[in-house]
Amino acid sequence: MNPPWHGLIDDAALFPPEELPMSEAVPAHFTHRQQWYADLAGPFVVPATRLLQLSRESAGRPIRVNLTVPGGPPALAAALQDLQRYPGVQLAGLEIPVADSAPGDLVAQLDRRLPPETKAYVEIPADGRAAAAVDFLIGSRHQAKLRTGGTVADAFPTEDDLAVAIMACAARGVPFKCTAGLHHAIPHTDRQTGFEHHGFLNVLLATAAALDGASHTAVTGLLAERNAETVAAKARALTDHGLTAVRHMFTSIGSCSIHDPLDDLISLGLLAPPVPTPASKKGNRDDLVAADPA
Repeated sequence: MNPPWHGLIDDAALFPPEELPMSEAVPAHFTHRQQWYADLAGPFVVPATRLLQLSRESAGRPIRVNLTVPGGPPALAAALQDLQRYPGVQLAGLEIPVADSAPGDLVAQLDRRLPPETKAYVEIPADGRAAAAVDFLIGSRHQAKLRTGGTVADAFPTEDDLAVAIMACAARGVPFKCTAGLHHAIPHTDRQTGFEHHGFLNVLLATAAALDGASHTAVTGLLAERNAETVAAKARALTDHGLTAVRHMFTSIGSCSIHDPLDDLISLGLLAPPVPTPASKKGNRDDLVAADPA
């Protein structure tokens, strides 16, 4: 796997718009872990309220998860206690919204309750409030989580607001992941919903620019660029050192589909599946690259 894309996609198949049932999402995740692009796929994202379902479906097979705690800090202790009942479910990270008040108390609670090697991703507003909201994460091992979409139009931040959030994280040295609505490499208008989606390659470029001290106007412009060849060419032009720095800052996206971002990277020439040998051509083509069922 090309190092720039390692662990790029957290498997959020349980979440909208895909919302696969657990009986389909878990086997699909194990299948992803066996494919040539396995290094692209990060942890399986699961709500704390569905751990029992996950444990039953995984049937004792180890599975690394990002545990979401939508109930926020008041629900954290119970969620982690419940996790102990399922030894096969391995905690890779924890995703939690920030409390309305006393966010510093949340960091202290996370440090106290999580294993030392485990990060939390604390959701902050992906808008003009981000600059103030991210300050409490400075110097901690925990990271920010930016919501870039959802099931309603208002859940999608504008390029201007997302630029503010990215620049706030970059200026403070606080890495971030993105969640929701960021399934494709290039910005686009969804034909069914009319929602304006951001592109994950654009976020990559915007992060690189923010790390280089670019202006808000420049960062916003990169987020707004919809020419696929232009975006892909700029991504190719990033040096190995630059890509490493960017991925340290922009760690992953949560996507309900592994195939959408994978296929985009392939079609843009940024990732190549292995060349089949004569022997492998006789085998299952899914071992080479799985097509998006949609």
